[in-house]
Amino acid sequence: MTSLIRHFTVDCTDAYRLACFWAEVLDGTTAEDDLPGDPEATVTSASGTLLFVTVPDAKAGKNRVHLDLQPQDRGRDEEVERLLALGATLVADHRRADGTGWATLADIEGNEFCVERSAAERAG
Repeated sequence: MTSLIRHFTVDCTDAYRLACFWAEVLDGTTAEDDLPGDPEATVTSASGTLLFVTVPDAKAGKNRVHLDLQPQDRGRDEEVERLLALGATLVADHRRADGTGWATLADIEGNEFCVERSAAERAG
């Protein structure tokens, strides 16, 4: 094996604030030494590690890469509601009447991500 992904890095305007949001989303934790105002912050969860890095540039367009989330202990629609309550916004709703599809949301800095059906919903 030549390489492994150590973490997925997200440029942002407030690393600590965005890390705290994603820690809630993923039921993860920020590093003990991450504090408000730090230029970098990490979130560790069962999914892996996200690194948030403060940069001077604002988000300028659509993400070239995004996360697809699959709820583990609730359905897709319940997870969408939970994430909206945390501060995410609904960007596009691709959910269909037959239960298939996904929802595209944006985090508190506008980075898009998708919420897919849970494994139980896929098996259903």
